[in-house]
Amino acid sequence: MLRQILQTMTVDPDLLAELSDEQKAVLFVKIREEQVRRYDEHEKNNQIEKIPRKPKKGKKMVEFLQGKDGKEWVWVMGEHKNDKSIEELIELEWQEKALKEAEREIEEIRRREEAEIAKRLEEEKEKLEMEQKHKEEELRKQREEAELYASLKQAREVARKLEEEKQKAEEEEKIRVEQLRHRIAEDKRQSLERLVKKKNRRSSEIFTEYMSKREEMEKIAEQNLKEVESNWQEQEKKAKKAEEEVKELARRARIEYQNSLKLGMNVLNAVSAFSGNGTNTKPPVPPKSEELRKSMAKVINKRPPRPPNKQAVIEWFLEEERPKGVGTDLNTGKVAAWFHGVISRLEAENYLLNMTLGSFLVRVSERVWGYTISYRAEDRCKHFLIDTSDQGYQFFGANQLVHRSLAELINFHKSNPITVTGGELLRTPVGQIKEPPDYQELMRPRITESTAL
Repeated sequence: MLRQILQTMTVDPDLLAELSDEQKAVLFVKIREEQVRRYDEHEKNNQIEKIPRKPKKGKKMVEFLQGKDGKEWVWVMGEHKNDKSIEELIELEWQEKALKEAEREIEEIRRREEAEIAKRLEEEKEKLEMEQKHKEEELRKQREEAELYASLKQAREVARKLEEEKQKAEEEEKIRVEQLRHRIAEDKRQSLERLVKKKNRRSSEIFTEYMSKREEMEKIAEQNLKEVESNWQEQEKKAKKAEEEVKELARRARIEYQNSLKLGMNVLNAVSAFSGNGTNTKPPVPPKSEELRKSMAKVINKRPPRPPNKQAVIEWFLEEERPKGVGTDLNTGKVAAWFHGVISRLEAENYLLNMTLGSFLVRVSERVWGYTISYRAEDRCKHFLIDTSDQGYQFFGANQLVHRSLAELINFHKSNPITVTGGELLRTPVGQIKEPPDYQELMRPRITESTAL
């Protein structure tokens, strides 16, 4: 299955859903390695000297300045003696920002103060106009009273006095207006001086705030960097330790598998020798012939990459897997306690919902040609895909230990964890909780020509 994925460089979503996190990681690593291998092979086969193309007429080209060494002249900021350091550039930038911020605030204050001065000027003008109207009204009344005098001489005297008073009032008004203008101009000058001082002071305050914030940010960044560095080192130690444990486990597994093969061969030789002495003992089952292997390979090659439906999975199991004794306990001849039929991932998790740590079941996958171990971990349920081939049974991925039967794989991982990081040991098999059992379609009696007759 892995070989087929690496040939097409595509992963079916249904297959991806059946893989565990560890198997997904292995798959993506293998795909990436295959991509790198293909790229290197392509580059090796296409090592042709590239001839520089001549530019077309009228097309713009970029030309670089040449240095003394004949190569492109490069200026690296900060290496020249007159260049400012990054800290100095940042400080200048923040000073400009602080000055602009202070100018914006002072401009706002200046607008408000000018509005207040204009309002005061308008009020003074209105006040002077009211006083002028009041005086003119008084003069008008005095003229009317003067007209009532008997003699013309008295009337002229009164008119002269009124005219003098009017001129005096106008002069006083001019003096007051001039004083008002002078006072307003002085207020503006003092306000401008005050605003300039305030702008400089405010610019300095804003720059100080920027610098303090920068120091805080640098401290926080340095602290975060230390934490990240510490976490990375811790993860690196854990990864190295896990890698060593995986290597050690793989080494022990290979040794154990080789020892089991040697022990099996010794048993077969002993049985053969014992049967040659004339005893009535059944000979061992011979291995599959080359013709049978070729026929099975043809069946596998004709099989589509993934099952089209549930019925195809059932037929595959009945034709290829059940004759091998998959799903049955070889000691009792009954269905194994951990075996389940074609059930979904959600149904398997419902089986394991209230079970203890280490509980497991094996289900026939509806999405791939193989099986899935559903395992009850501490915080969730894990699912591990088992790949089937004519060589045997193994977990999906590369460099996995191949077992001769599914039962052998299950028994092996009762004492050896599936993954080093997870430490998953198959402890308690979970059987059926309903009737009829979910494997009923897979374990029904097969109908052959002899039974049909």
